[in-house]
Amino acid sequence: MQIIDKSNPWYRDNDESILEIYDIEKKTREVIYEFDYLIEAPNWSKDGKYLTYNSGGKIYKFDLATKEIEEVFSSFVTNCNNDHVLSPDGNDIAVSHGTKEDGKSRIYTLPLTGGVPRLITPLAPSYLHGWSPDGKMLTYCGERNGEYDIYAIPAEGGEEIRLTDALGLDDGPEYDPTGNYIWFNSVRTGLMQAWRMKKDGSEQTQMTFDEEWNTWFPHISPDGKKIVLIAYKKGDLKPNEHLPHKNVELRLMPAEGGEAETVVKLFGGQGTINVNSWSPDSKKFAFVSYRIRKS
Repeated sequence: MQIIDKSNPWYRDNDESILEIYDIEKKTREVIYEFDYLIEAPNWSKDGKYLTYNSGGKIYKFDLATKEIEEVFSSFVTNCNNDHVLSPDGNDIAVSHGTKEDGKSRIYTLPLTGGVPRLITPLAPSYLHGWSPDGKMLTYCGERNGEYDIYAIPAEGGEEIRLTDALGLDDGPEYDPTGNYIWFNSVRTGLMQAWRMKKDGSEQTQMTFDEEWNTWFPHISPDGKKIVLIAYKKGDLKPNEHLPHKNVELRLMPAEGGEAETVVKLFGGQGTINVNSWSPDSKKFAFVSYRIRKS
């Protein structure tokens, strides 16, 4: 039985993290490493050799062969949240960091070998989710004037472009491998569902129609054929909430649309699969499940 502080659902000091990999061909779930502290949101490297994740405000690389852990030096950027992605060439990482002046999340880029980060989004809060396949654009969820919408911005910095304007939360934008479409999740129809639009924000199309699930964070496989999503049971939380400490399911669906199939059931939610974690060969994805350490 999991015991949590119901007065504060975000209290996570007692979280223990289990880094796992699901093989979609073998339909197997493998525990890779167990941590006695909180880690979140694995990304898979372009060469398939390591995973990156955030923990304690910093970014780490986890070598899948040796199980060695290496911190990515990020200078003053030491308050990273679980919204981070790797560049298409595998050389850089873009992170979302709560800045000192107001604590709000802003997006920075830096080399994966470590270095001084470069500010990309002066406006905040901004939560990164996607990097275009040509390396030229970033897409993210931003709160502006009380509304959370999807934005895009040049990866070198510049003027942000608003892509959605529906009332309610739009979140989790991610480019497909062609770069022509962006997947995201939206609460505009009542429950949280997966949507897809063209990269300029046109043709916004609902892709899931789950009546019993709040479906979040559609992640596209590198071959462009599959989508993995995280789903909360209707009634377990508000449709616009993405909480930790919940019984959730990871589901697979075809990228062209259709029924989603549950492949993993776990205790988790926030931090489990916030960002794309597909392996380069599209055969596996990484995720984090959790348990509460008994005090």
